[in-house]
Amino acid sequence: MIQQSAVRSRSFAKRAVGRGSPIRKMDGLMLLAIAALSVIGTLLVWSSTRSWMSVQPTALAKKHVLNILIGVALLGAVAMIDYRRLRTAAPVVFGAALIGLLLVITPMGATINGHHSWITLGGGFAVQPAELAKPALVLILARSLAKPAERTGRPRLISVALCLAATGITTMLVMLEPDLGTTMVLLVITGGTLILAGLRKRWVALFLLLGGAAAAAVWSLGLLKPYQVARFTALINPASDPRGVGYNSTQALVAIGSGELFGKGLFHGGQTTGRFVPEQHTDFIFTVAGEELGFVGSVSVVLLLGVVLLRAVRIARQCDDRFGSLIAGGIVCWFAFQSFVNVGMTIGIMPITGIPLPFVSYGGTAMFANMMAVGMLQAIRIRAYDRRSV
Repeated sequence: MIQQSAVRSRSFAKRAVGRGSPIRKMDGLMLLAIAALSVIGTLLVWSSTRSWMSVQPTALAKKHVLNILIGVALLGAVAMIDYRRLRTAAPVVFGAALIGLLLVITPMGATINGHHSWITLGGGFAVQPAELAKPALVLILARSLAKPAERTGRPRLISVALCLAATGITTMLVMLEPDLGTTMVLLVITGGTLILAGLRKRWVALFLLLGGAAAAAVWSLGLLKPYQVARFTALINPASDPRGVGYNSTQALVAIGSGELFGKGLFHGGQTTGRFVPEQHTDFIFTVAGEELGFVGSVSVVLLLGVVLLRAVRIARQCDDRFGSLIAGGIVCWFAFQSFVNVGMTIGIMPITGIPLPFVSYGGTAMFANMMAVGMLQAIRIRAYDRRSV
């Protein structure tokens, strides 16, 4: 009787934990890393914009904080959803993302900072549908690949075809803007998700060959814009035209190198205040970290991003549901590649593309998309915690 009572007590305790506050079941370490990145990003945005926002030097920093707060609200709302319901909602979400991308290439689309990838909503607000296409694509890919073939346990041919069709439509609309950086991210999300779903190696090799052939065809047929070709040229030899196509790469390296070990101090970067590197509050924000926070500060940013990625990988491995694990895996591919490209282009190992640094760069739509992705990760974590507690 005593043993039975003890077993019942332990069972009740486990169920009680499972019914606890969802907030206590979230991945706290991931949230702390994101909070730290957001604080660092706010300071860097403030430092990089105050010199040319003379009337209101804190205006963009305050707007960045507002974007973070809205993003946190979206994170919490998504985290409270049972992620398995997203399987039903995935086609609707993906369809809405495609409608947004279509609106960009209509008269409703707007050009901001030289990029025709926005929809203006009035009152100074604008939305960049290409950023929202990233979580939408993650969901539709996970839904398509969630049910493997019964005999082999690998993705079914029809599922792979649907994934390629979804990616093809999305990337075509994004390239019409044109936005090469986001296109690269979407392709990596698709390739990574297919590999995680168990696609056979020979199919992976075939797709890589086809992708290489397509890239060669795009280059040889002159389908890239002149400025996009120039960026790849600058990657190979930035010194060939230091005042032209190689200017951004050269100035970025100067800014990061001048920070040395501990940096010049926040708000004291000469390259930053002089605006020698363009778009320092968005695409090139890592140069601000390098100059003003030095090697130590830059590495700290990279390590914090690494913490987010490692915790996301842990969530993917702990999830015993194929749909949830593919969502988490797709988000890992997204964050990892985008972080690598953003940091890589500032240190001269990747071509310059308009890709923001997750959780650090200024940008409302990008911040919202990132936070919603984290909300999906937390939703998976919460339900996995509940299943282990039963």
